[in-house]
Amino acid sequence: MSPEASVAERRAPNPARRLLATVLGCEAVVIGLATPVAIAVLKVDGALAGLVCGGLAVLCVVVAGMLRFPWAVPVGTVLQVLIIATGFMVPTMFFLGALFGLMWGTAIWMGRKAQSVSAR
Repeated sequence: MSPEASVAERRAPNPARRLLATVLGCEAVVIGLATPVAIAVLKVDGALAGLVCGGLAVLCVVVAGMLRFPWAVPVGTVLQVLIIATGFMVPTMFFLGALFGLMWGTAIWMGRKAQSVSAR
């Protein structure tokens, strides 16, 4: 094997990274849209809703950009739990957070499966 092939092989992208980033990007939009619902419909304090929902949306985007690092996947998993917990503010987020958590877990599983196939 040539040195160039070895470098290219080491730099091969994680097949799940794009899928995980997509999940986090969509989640950022959904959690961002939960902010006005919390304020207008459910009468949550605007500062609290903005801080929680806005902060989680920004974290989703930041973690999506950091997925090249191995620590970002566990951080993303913690984000999934925090997003489910926003259901205490906007009850629909219990369902949506669980749905995104399921997509997150599926993306991790599919990425590991794809890596094991490409390693052969």
